[in-house]
Amino acid sequence: MQIEKVLNNNVVIALDENGEETVLMGRGLGFGRHTGDSAPAELIEKRFTLHAGQLSDRFQQLLTSIPLPHFLLSERIIDHAKRTLDATLSDSIYVTLPDHISAALERHKQGIELSNPLLWDIRQFYPEEYRAGCAAVDLIREETGIDFGEDEAGFIAMHFVNAEGGGEFPEVYDMTCLMQRVFGLVQEQCGVEPDRDSPDFYRFVTHLKFLARRIAAGQSYGDCDADLLPPVQDKYPDAFACAQTICNIILQEYDFDAGKNELLYLTLHIARITGA
Repeated sequence: MQIEKVLNNNVVIALDENGEETVLMGRGLGFGRHTGDSAPAELIEKRFTLHAGQLSDRFQQLLTSIPLPHFLLSERIIDHAKRTLDATLSDSIYVTLPDHISAALERHKQGIELSNPLLWDIRQFYPEEYRAGCAAVDLIREETGIDFGEDEAGFIAMHFVNAEGGGEFPEVYDMTCLMQRVFGLVQEQCGVEPDRDSPDFYRFVTHLKFLARRIAAGQSYGDCDADLLPPVQDKYPDAFACAQTICNIILQEYDFDAGKNELLYLTLHIARITGA
């Protein structure tokens, strides 16, 4: 492949067989080479092609600002997560996670450790992603000798959640805070602490994840099942009242009309996890 741009001694941009820009990595791959040279195949360790133009630009910028070992470690973590999570991760993870991990390693050198205020909720709401975050911490320890612990596992888990949803990190933070608030309301209004290990709780969490994404996208279910709401309201009045409170908050704070279908589904989920 022909080199189009040398980013540093270890990273070059080349044109692949289809004429698309491809990032090639390898120790010494860019050393002493120039535009138009051939990239030695024996030195290529990794190859990436990101099709979104803006994302590709951010990726190239990242590769010039973090050490290659940090990126390669991140790539191992992403590969492990792809194999263990039952979800597709967007290409954005190749920008956001290496940037985060490199910054975390640099902070550690400076003696700065950050606590994760959402750790408890991340464990509850995103158990698979949290386990992938713990595996990432294990890989970091194996490679660097640094043990970040569960706070960092939670931060890394949020990057996986973000890559699954295709949103920006602040949206994922907002989504987690929304779920925190919903479960606080359920406990307060129904007077019941849900069994957080039950299948019904897991289904409710999954529903709330997609609700948060619908809010961000401005897409509601509509009212096609509205005729089912009155009998459900009569059967589960406490759960309905709680669901109504949640929908009102969403309308007031996010300017999003969840609709009668959402009210129906929330009522049924709340009734299952609380018996209300």
